[in-house]
Amino acid sequence: MKEELLKLLNEYAYKKGEFKLSSGKTSEHYVNCKPVTLSGRGLTLCSLLILKEVETQVVGGLTLGADPLVSGVALVSALDSRLVNGLIVRKEAKGHGTQAYIEGLMPPEGTKITVLEDVITTGGSAIKAATRLRDAGYVVERVVAIVDRQENNEADEFMESANLELRSLFTLDDVINAKNE
Repeated sequence: MKEELLKLLNEYAYKKGEFKLSSGKTSEHYVNCKPVTLSGRGLTLCSLLILKEVETQVVGGLTLGADPLVSGVALVSALDSRLVNGLIVRKEAKGHGTQAYIEGLMPPEGTKITVLEDVITTGGSAIKAATRLRDAGYVVERVVAIVDRQENNEADEFMESANLELRSLFTLDDVINAKNE
């Protein structure tokens, strides 16, 4: 299962060239997981593997990268009789209605939530999601990502400073090395 997902990431998510990342940095390696997480097989594999890293009853993440992951994990958990619910965290408050930052079936305050992310560079998006969830009264201790870019251990340090444990299915090196096989 993990090898199949890595092959999908190699084929559809990884590019080599010159790219500006969302963190503002430039890199010769680019990973966009959306072509994989928005495919039936790719989302199924990601969701099953991420679910193994989730110890909470709720997962959440910042829109847009986490949207398919949150939905996928909620779905595969229900098929496994685990029932993990999902929350989507908006980047900005909704401009109408309740003007909510968080969408989904809201659990009671104090509930533990795992944040999901597709690609981690500095950890900024995951920390933003965790902060919004914490501000709403939830407990967030772990982030699970598909790929950790391992940018000079910056994400690990940033996560640690935010009291978050980072777990990832793959590193950028895994993707690059598998690409060269």
